[in-house]
This record gives sequence, structure tokens and C-alpha cells, in this order.
Amino acid sequence: MLLAILFGMSITVQAQIVTEQEDEVDEEDELIVIDQSGNEEVIDFPEAMTYDLDSLLNEYMAKTYLSAEDCNMRNENPYYPEEVYIDRLSRMPTVMEMAHNKVVQQFIDRYASRLRGTISYVLGAGNFYMPIFEEALEAYQIPLELKYLPVIESALNPRAVSRVGATGLWQFMLATGKQYNLQINSLVDERRDPIKASYAAAHLLSDLYKVFGDWNLVIAAYNCGPGNVSKAIQRSGGSKDYWHIYPYLPRETRGYVPAFIAANYMMTYYSQHNICPMSSRLPAKTDTVMVNRKIHLEQISKVLNIDMEMLRSLNPMYRHDIIPGNTEPYALRLPQADITRFIEQEDAICNYRASELLTNRIQVEVNDYTPTYYHKSKRSYKKGRKGRAGRHAKAHRGGKKSAARGKARGKSKGKSSGRKSSKRRRR
Repeated sequence: MLLAILFGMSITVQAQIVTEQEDEVDEEDELIVIDQSGNEEVIDFPEAMTYDLDSLLNEYMAKTYLSAEDCNMRNENPYYPEEVYIDRLSRMPTVMEMAHNKVVQQFIDRYASRLRGTISYVLGAGNFYMPIFEEALEAYQIPLELKYLPVIESALNPRAVSRVGATGLWQFMLATGKQYNLQINSLVDERRDPIKASYAAAHLLSDLYKVFGDWNLVIAAYNCGPGNVSKAIQRSGGSKDYWHIYPYLPRETRGYVPAFIAANYMMTYYSQHNICPMSSRLPAKTDTVMVNRKIHLEQISKVLNIDMEMLRSLNPMYRHDIIPGNTEPYALRLPQADITRFIEQEDAICNYRASELLTNRIQVEVNDYTPTYYHKSKRSYKKGRKGRAGRHAKAHRGGKKSAARGKARGKSKGKSSGRKSSKRRRR
């Protein structure tokens, strides 16, 4: 059953799949590798790693708690021979295989040069999110190095949305999110919730490992779906080695595992490449309270005097700033010091500008007044019927005329044939 369910997700799982027929990709979004035959191979770059750094820094957490302070390191990427990279990868304390090859090296080089600022941002933002990821992965007994998967999935942006609609830190597609019990509707999208999405992702990774039994294949399936990985295995002759089935995978997935290995490398050896993490100040402790009434975040913001942007950042799952607590109890995350204040002033919060902020009416009156144009439309209707009757009459009259013309033609033909026959007789 698990196998059937997972294979049914082959199109909808996670992924930022880019088909060969898509428009031309900016060269920043791809890598070119020369194969053994000297041919160029184009590999798609993870979409999240191409996000504009300024847009990432515009997120509340980044603006409030991250800062790019002066760094004593030189802003240049030093050269190392291939043997150094191989040795460093081999010494990383991971369960997963961290192999080196020319494709992995291309990703490391890109991260350490053009994407230095993004790596610096991710290192700083990781202070907020890595403990959440580790806790979820540990709950499912999954290798902790997979905590770096959201680095290439979303660049640690909880509001990230890919070209194909994958959403959140772990980039769940809608169908996959629902399959793993993430609630998604017009008001709530739990794919954006760091905690719930992390546990759902750990569950999905655990299920994929039960199918493939190899972590490289697992994250490949996370990207393109288990169906695509299974087809690649079949086309390769049954091999379950990611690097052997590599040519049979979708174009972006060919770069997905190398990008993941390179991300693990950079998050471990960033200082060797003169990259400084952004300084982070962890936000104040937070806690949750269950809400069983419909509340707008602005009501909470105004009554408790809490920054609206901070509320949105702490509660990214609410798509339109509305907590539909009247449907079922929902969690509201607040700074720990404000939990008691919320409980004490909940009635005042719910009553604050409720008619302006919560505009959907529960009950409405139907206007049963008879408008004046009703009679006009009735006359028009009669007129229309008369018009239609007139058209039928005309058609009927037209039919009689046609019949008369037909008889006349018949008579004229008869006369004509009679004249011809008399001439024949005279001859």
C-alpha cells in the first residue's frame, strides 16, 4: 500500500521539476558540465538558490534578527586542489554518502563564489530553523544531515513558492502536503508552518526510505517523485546507485543530489572559503495558545500592541491574517510574555473592529421588493412572444407562397412540354 501511495505521488511530490520544453533558463539557473565524450551537459540549478538575496533579507526574521556585520575574512574564495575537497567530504560525520565528482565540484564552486551572500544568509537563518529540523528528523530516526535539504529547497524562506507552486521551507506540493496531513485551504496553509511541515517532511522521507533503501535515491525521489526514480532504475537495468541511474533522471534531479552534497559541504566548511555567517540574535521565546474563535491578526496586534509583521512571521500558516478558530481550534504563536495578556483580553480582541476586519456575514436578508422594471420585462416577454408568433406566421405565409410558386413552375413546365410534343408530331 505504501508503495502504491508513493508512486501515485510521482508528479506531485515536492518538486521544482523543470521539463525540457520550458523556456530558456537564465545561465545563473544552470550549470554546464563536460562529460567524458567532451559533450556539454546542462544541469538545472536549484530554484531556491537563485532567489534574490535582497528579497530574502526583506523577510521579518532576517530584517529583525540578522545583520551583516564587518568580517575579518577576505571576501575571496581561495583555491584548493581536488584532493582537499575529497578529503573534507570524507571526514564529514554523516550516514549519507558524500561523494565527490566534477558535478559536485561545480556546485561547491558556485556556492563559494557567486552565492557567497546567500550562504552567509542561510548560515545565519539556520540558527532559527535547524533545531526544528533536527527535532523532526530525530523523531523519525532520519540522518540529521538531511536538515540541509531546505537550504536547496527554499533557501530557508518559509514563504517561498516555487514556479510550480511548491510552498514553504520544505517545498511541499499541495497534494503531497494534504497526503501528509497538512491542512491547506483558503485561509490556512500549514506547508508554511516550520514545525508541522518539518514533521510532515520527516514522515515523507521515512516512507521513501522504506521503498528505496538508499538516502541518495530518497532525496532524488523527494525532488522528482518516486515514479520517476523507479523508471530511471528500470531504464538503467535495475541499478539502485544514484550515480548510475543519473542519466535517466529528469534534468533538475540530476543536479539535486550534487547540490545537496555541496550544501552540506558549504554549511560545514564555509570558513575555509572566507564566508562569514550573518550575525543572528535569536528572537524572544515564544509559546502557543489555542484559539477557538475567528480572529484577525490585526485585532491582536492593535489590542496587545504587538508588531503586525512579527505576528505574520510567527504565524505564516494564516494566508489572509485570519485565524478560523470558529471552524476548529487553531494554534496562535506569540512571544511568551504576551500569552497571558492574550488570554486575559481575548474578548476585547475579538470585539475590536470585528465588523470591519471580519467582513464575511453569517446571515443576510434577501431584498424582496418588486422593482419597476419587472413589468417592462414582462411586456418585453409578451412582445417577444408576439414577435416569435409573427415570425412563425411569416414563415407560414412564406411556405404558401413557395408552394404557389412551385405549382406555377409545374404548370409552365407542363405547357412547355406540350408545345414540344406538338412540334414533334408535326415533324
